[in-house]
Amino acid sequence: MKARFFGALRAVLTVATISAVVSVAVLPPAAQAQVRALPDFTDLVEQVGPSVVNIRTSEKVSVQPNQGGPNEDEMLDFFRRFGLPIPNVPKQGPRRNQPQQPQEEDHPKGVGSGFILSTDGLIMTNAHVVDGADEVLVTLTDKREFKAKIIGADKRSDVALVKIEATGLPAVKVGDVSKLRVGEWVMAIGSPFGLENSVTAGIVSAKMRDTGEYLPFIQTDVAINPGNSGGPLINMRGEVVGINSQIYSRSGGYMGISFSIPMDEAVRVSDQLRSSGRVSRGRMGVQIDQVSKDVAESIGLGKPIGALVRSVEAGSPAEKGGLEAGDIITKFDGKTIEKSSDLPRIVGATKPGTKSSVSVFRRGATKELSVVIAEIEADKPIAKSPSKEEKPKASSAGQVFGLVVADLTEAQKKELGMKGGVRVDAATDAAARAGLREGDLILQVGNVEVGSVKEFEAVMAKFDKSKPLSVLFRRGEWTQFAILKVSK
Repeated sequence: MKARFFGALRAVLTVATISAVVSVAVLPPAAQAQVRALPDFTDLVEQVGPSVVNIRTSEKVSVQPNQGGPNEDEMLDFFRRFGLPIPNVPKQGPRRNQPQQPQEEDHPKGVGSGFILSTDGLIMTNAHVVDGADEVLVTLTDKREFKAKIIGADKRSDVALVKIEATGLPAVKVGDVSKLRVGEWVMAIGSPFGLENSVTAGIVSAKMRDTGEYLPFIQTDVAINPGNSGGPLINMRGEVVGINSQIYSRSGGYMGISFSIPMDEAVRVSDQLRSSGRVSRGRMGVQIDQVSKDVAESIGLGKPIGALVRSVEAGSPAEKGGLEAGDIITKFDGKTIEKSSDLPRIVGATKPGTKSSVSVFRRGATKELSVVIAEIEADKPIAKSPSKEEKPKASSAGQVFGLVVADLTEAQKKELGMKGGVRVDAATDAAARAGLREGDLILQVGNVEVGSVKEFEAVMAKFDKSKPLSVLFRRGEWTQFAILKVSK
């Protein structure tokens, strides 16, 4: 019985082995190679490792000199408690009534990583690694240490450039990010938790991740921890394709998701930092939002693409070019805006002073506009909410949706810088469920502009109340769509 069992087991194992061999054999040659062996990173570490540096920063902190007294008493008490002979130490404190000037001391601020861009000492790292530092120390793999000068740092992209006085340094090779593929093996070298020259590896999990205002990040599962910031992400050809910048974490440590700044974007920033010490970006002067599926269908756009203009800054290039709140920007300089986060990146990369074409979807039709791009500046403060005095007669034409509106007074129009629109006096039922509330300003109903209660009532009289109704409204400085649906 036992012999029969082991004979059957051997037969099953033989069949399984043959099946495995056959299944591998039918794979393409490239896939067969991947099945047979995992990647070996040893040559890459020897090749790129010397180009990776450790960065320590410190800041000057003002401290009050030791005034003697309490500390000295504590020391004497220690000797008495343990029966030790009390030393005859002269007091070093200041003379009475003689003020002591605060002194500056260097205090450690942080540890990060970086990599050598050029043989003459240019080093790339993250802006947050050197932010607020009074002194930057760079340590090479051969243990040489240099004081570094900050050439420039750009907080928006989190890229910084520092310089050390040295020559003949081993510079990295910059890779082509466009050729990077999801699933490709990559490696990171850095100083996690201050542990210099630590090597970790993984694969590219995704590209073009929207986690930054101006940058589409590379997502990987390479182990990245505090201290890895500013270190290189390296492909299997030994080329740097990204700067390790962020992690997704609930604990402060690595949890399987890491983000790196694409090297092509980082090089563009570093070129400007090298030439002028700052980064110049284009701006239009609009606040934008995503276009939802419901909004796209209700206004006739079809699919949810583009960037919804929520507000247009007064006196901005956008206002001068004719953009309006409620427009959906579908193209910029011929480039399709698939999602709202595409627009700041494309506009930001446009040189200030450039005359750019903008395609917008407005009230059911596409319109071509021209905008002269300005240089980015600090955001303007939010304007005050509309005044509530002089409440005019309200209209209940929208009561099927739980909506009561009223005309704006001349004072309100002047304060808001608006020519027309109606103010929401009450929002219940469908209007409340759609997010409308008292004080909102309705600018457009079902792709039709409304400048007064009379115009609002005319649109409502023609509208099929059984269908969803799109309403463009403004709240403070923000403009957005709401979709009103009557409950059945």
